[in-house]
Amino acid sequence: MANCECIPGCPFYNGRMATDMPHIVESMKRRYCEGSNEACARHMIVRTLGKPHVPADLVPNQVAIAERVLAEKG
Repeated sequence: MANCECIPGCPFYNGRMATDMPHIVESMKRRYCEGSNEACARHMIVRTLGKPHVPADLVPNQVAIAERVLAEKG
């Protein structure tokens, strides 16, 4: 699977989000950013509403939050 097209500007992928669990972040990058980006909560919002609607602190596995944002704004 191809890398996500959002990687160049993604704050999660590029380390601009504070985290104290770097090993989990690396695992999530492999799964969502370099794997199945359709399952990424951030990518779900970008695809449907656009990048400005992605909560700044949203991480890829927070699909329930992404679904709530999509329901409220979509």
